[in-house]
Amino acid sequence: MTTILPEQIVQLSDNLSQQLISVARRWSPLEELQDTAIAEVQLVRADSATSYCSAVYEPCICFVIQGSKTVQLGDKEIVYSGPSYMASAIHLPVLGRIDHATPEQPYLAVKVSVDPQEVAGLILELGDKAPPEGNEAICSEIDCGLSSAPMDVRMQEALYRLLSLLDSPEDIKVLSPLARRELIYRALMGGLGPRMRRFAATDSQANRIARVIYTLKENFTQPLRIRELAATANMSESTLYHSFREVTRMSPLQFQKSCAYTKPGD
Repeated sequence: MTTILPEQIVQLSDNLSQQLISVARRWSPLEELQDTAIAEVQLVRADSATSYCSAVYEPCICFVIQGSKTVQLGDKEIVYSGPSYMASAIHLPVLGRIDHATPEQPYLAVKVSVDPQEVAGLILELGDKAPPEGNEAICSEIDCGLSSAPMDVRMQEALYRLLSLLDSPEDIKVLSPLARRELIYRALMGGLGPRMRRFAATDSQANRIARVIYTLKENFTQPLRIRELAATANMSESTLYHSFREVTRMSPLQFQKSCAYTKPGD
């Protein structure tokens, strides 16, 4: 059995980081959120730091390859830099800014949209093989709807396999679903796995709040009726309010107003 030394792991991670930077720069020539030939994958590039902009994060996993970004979710600030990833379990209005980026070393990120049903299906397959809850992720509250963790070598490898398909478009239709599935699997088995599982579990409080959030997002122009939302979620009004703040870091009314003035985020 071959033993991989710590310095070899560091070297492998550095090599992977450079490969990811290379393919991401090649396919993101513009300073904006850019679609790719893989429908669920978008690339982000910025050549300079930015001020805060409002956006709505949909269910997705965002991978920062190079540079640094700060995201404000209500009263919570999350800073993540490459190579790391952030998982959004639900639709969340946020403020975001690019902290570190230059033309020579631009901010590079990958947004991979995630269908909650995909996550639920993988969780069923994993069964009791999923790791226990840990404290590796940024945003320590377990029900926080947005959190970040470092990318390990296996996740970087999986991300590189997915992005490399852009160089062989004839393989995308067959291989991209497999590459995306591996990324979701790696996230479930990593530091953010416990959060993702809580939001996917239909009997969990986090999942009930996720359903309330979906209702608010789809009807943000309608008057807010906490009593009706609480009844739909099978919660008391006070429990709904408290749990909603845990997940979104804001009140239901603040969330509704934020949704009215934001656009999809990266």
